[in-house]
Amino acid sequence: MRSSNSNFGLLVCALALSGLMACRSSSPAATTPPASSSVGSLRNARVAIERPATQLTMFVGAATDAQRDELALLAPNVAVVAGLTREQALERAGEAHAIDARYATPEFIASAPNLRWIQALSAGVDRYLNLAELLEQRSIVLTNMQGAYGPAIADHVFAMLLALSRDLRFYSEQQAQARWTRGNPDGQPFALEGLTMLVVGLGGIGTDVAERAHGFGMRVIATRRSDDGGPAFVEHVGKPEELLTLLPRADVVAICVPLTPQTERMFDAQAFAAMKPGAIVVNIARGKVVDTEALLAALESGRLRGACLDVTEPEPLPADHPLWRAKGVLITPHVAADSKLSEDRAWTLLRENVRRFGAGEPLYNVVDWKAGY
Repeated sequence: MRSSNSNFGLLVCALALSGLMACRSSSPAATTPPASSSVGSLRNARVAIERPATQLTMFVGAATDAQRDELALLAPNVAVVAGLTREQALERAGEAHAIDARYATPEFIASAPNLRWIQALSAGVDRYLNLAELLEQRSIVLTNMQGAYGPAIADHVFAMLLALSRDLRFYSEQQAQARWTRGNPDGQPFALEGLTMLVVGLGGIGTDVAERAHGFGMRVIATRRSDDGGPAFVEHVGKPEELLTLLPRADVVAICVPLTPQTERMFDAQAFAAMKPGAIVVNIARGKVVDTEALLAALESGRLRGACLDVTEPEPLPADHPLWRAKGVLITPHVAADSKLSEDRAWTLLRENVRRFGAGEPLYNVVDWKAGY
């Protein structure tokens, strides 16, 4: 069995290579957090409270003194209360005009008559879909972290993909045993240049994935729900209903859609049967987008060459689950977004939304309940 240090080193190495290759189509990374306009979206922008005339209160799970001072300068009429437990927050629910979503339970919302804004700490909001009717009735705005985590997640996609394409797991095992072994008898590494990637869900994260794929010399096709066209590095953008006709063209399928009733189990036996023999699936979306049994069947039959999974169904994945032992599968425990850059971008977005909330301006990243994101 590989050591955890070996796995970590493998992924770090692949991430570094991913970043270097992506420079073929991208400018050097900035050393400061990006402007809020490059993180958030005003597509569904809404004002939570127009022309606030009184002091507003926001509950956040965690904030440093420096962050609270920064927010006080940007939004002097918003008092930020940090570090409450859920029980403490529920006792003080009547004070809250805004919360981060860790406090967003039906009990809290029912006890918070002044609540007008909830900031989700994730890009996906599927866990809050059961609150949709309640929030709409109360005219409470829910915003998410769309745009904050894309770069790190896209890097993770290629860290995992390179681990498979360059057979890095085999060489990691040889290194752990101090063996200078050239060539895995069970297969040969392959290059990404010239392969076709299908990005399923060309949103913020999907676009970052597509840009890196282009940087590696891959052809990129995609699907997206909206009528917006794609960037120049995407050759074709189809609608979700075109998925089955696009799957046979792809050597790599990157799943980047949000989890909604329409996308749950989108990748079922029919979808895997439509894929090119020897294709690779990468899932950094949600585990429930993929039918796990159908995925296992496609892997065991040899239909798929491999799968890179940062998310699974169920999650956490039980120790006795066959996915752990399936050939060609690389699993990470829902950590694709983890990075200092993600933290910086999330803070940039939260900071701007707090400023906008206090000023009575439209908020970034307002969730469209009909779309589910």
